[in-house]
Formats: sequence, C-alpha cells, structure tokens
Amino acid sequence: MKHLMNVEGLSTMFYTEEGKVAAVDNVSFRVREGETVCIVGESGCGKSVTAMSIMGLIEEPGGRVTGGKIEFAGEDLLKLDKNTLRAIRGNEIAMIFQEPMSSLNPVMKIAEQIMEPLMVHLKMKKKAARERAIELIKQVGISRPEQIADSYPHELSGGMLQRIMIAVAVSCNPKLLIADEPTTALDVTIQAQILDMLREFKENSGMSILLITHDLGVVAEMADYVIVMYSGKIVEEGEVVELFKHPKHPYTRGLLKSKPVVGQRLEELYSIPGQVPNPLELEASCYFHDRCGDCMQVCRSRQPQLKELDSGQKVACWLYEEVEAHV
Repeated sequence: MKHLMNVEGLSTMFYTEEGKVAAVDNVSFRVREGETVCIVGESGCGKSVTAMSIMGLIEEPGGRVTGGKIEFAGEDLLKLDKNTLRAIRGNEIAMIFQEPMSSLNPVMKIAEQIMEPLMVHLKMKKKAARERAIELIKQVGISRPEQIADSYPHELSGGMLQRIMIAVAVSCNPKLLIADEPTTALDVTIQAQILDMLREFKENSGMSILLITHDLGVVAEMADYVIVMYSGKIVEEGEVVELFKHPKHPYTRGLLKSKPVVGQRLEELYSIPGQVPNPLELEASCYFHDRCGDCMQVCRSRQPQLKELDSGQKVACWLYEEVEAHV
C-alpha cells in the first residue's frame, strides 16, 4: 500500500505560566492508503494533540508546532498557508471530534451543518446539498432523516450527535478520517454501531483512518497498525496482531494487563502503579521508569530511542538495547 501521510519529527509545545510543555515530542509515523492506524495511551499522553497538530488546529500563542513535517499527498501541511490548509481540511482530511456538542454549532440546524462542507468544498448548490445531507443522515442509521435535518443539536441524543459528526466528516469523501475518541461516553451498543459504521465507510470508500483512543477493545477491533504513546512520545508501535500477542514495552504490557476480562472480580483488576509524570518536570530519563517493574539504572539517567526489532515492531526501551548500555 502507498503511504498517504508521513509524519516526521512532529513536536508541539504549549506555553503556560508554569513553563513549557512538550505535548508531542519528536513523533514520527506513517498512514498508508486504506489503513486504520490507532494511537493509544492514557489521558494526557499526546494523542489528541497529535491529531490537532495534523489538522492545523493548534492555536498560537498558547500552543505551537515547533518542529517536524507532515507530508500529505506530497505536500507538507506545516508549510501551507491558512487558506490552502482550509481547502484540504474537511475535504481531503476530515476529523470527528471527541465532544460533538462542542463541535456542532448550537444555533444551526443539522442539515445546514452537513451542507456547509458540501457547498464550500464540492461547490454544490443549496438544493443538491440538502438532498445529499438528508441522504447522509439516513446513511448513518438515523430514522426520520427529513425531521432530523431540521432539528438543532440540543434536540438529539449523544449517539445521534456522534452519527451526525460522522455524516459531516465523510460528506466530502475524505482520503483520511481522523477520529478522536469517537465512542467516548456512549453505551456499549451505540459504540459497536459507531465502529461498524466507520468500518463500512472505510471499506466502501477506501479512505484511511487515524483513530485516537484509550480503549484497547476498540484497538483490537479496528486497527491494522498500533502506536502506543506515553508522555508525548511513541514508546512502541507495530502490526496489531503482533503487538497484542507479543507486547514489548512494559507500558504496553501494563495497558493490556489492565483490560478487564469477563468474570473477573473487582479486586482482581490490574492497574499500572504510580501516576503519569508532570509534563513540566520531565527529566533526561525513560519517562516510564518510576512505574516500571523492569527499571534499571540506565532508565533513570538516559532516554531510550525507538528501535526496530526483528519482529518488525518498534520499541523505545533499554531492555532491547545492547547489554553494555545497561551499565
């Protein structure tokens, strides 16, 4: 498969009163045509900021992409002016945001919000755009599409709003769909329906999906390739089956061990010890060292680099470096 997007050395910084925070720190990965790549990790690991950086939605002066490049269809998105980027965003690259109520305009009817990208990017006339909007509402599994088209966001349930967000995102048949925690706060049945819908759109259109999630069940169901992030860095990546069967990084193993199993008692649930480090107090060390049962002296003083193993997985951990490095 061809590479659709190539992210190299992406770094995004936020500037606070307490100091600078490297929310995304030298992150590199690729998304191939027709592939679903999942970025997984705990809250605050840099997943959503990575997505927002790709979309050009990091607002200065509070935040800024400080380095790297994002090649999409042969162009570096970081070098494009705002108008050119706006023409790509919503058209060739679309995003489903985590909170539909904060992403949809509360004073615009549902049809108008789906029609907008169709009229802007595809130059559709108003009547044709409305017909297409109603068709999309029906396509995402909502009954009474004509009535829903004339409703406002506050009149719909959370599950329906997430479906509308999908309708808006896929309206222009994007090459890449970025979905940021698309099933958060939805019940299990609705979650399954949303994931089935995304998979169906992908199969029918051939688009690629970059899926941001903390749910390993979603990863197992959707991903072709998995990227594990921790404190703004990639600590492991690989094909989904290999990574689930043979996780290499202690953090990845901890995440997989934390997943509840049917019949498991509450007291048997596993959680990774400790807390995610304060991003203002990160040191020249493995950021996971104080939570890791395999911690060595070198982990406290030097940061491991992402290294490709014979299995094809990549891991940033001193356990997979030469023995001399442990001294």
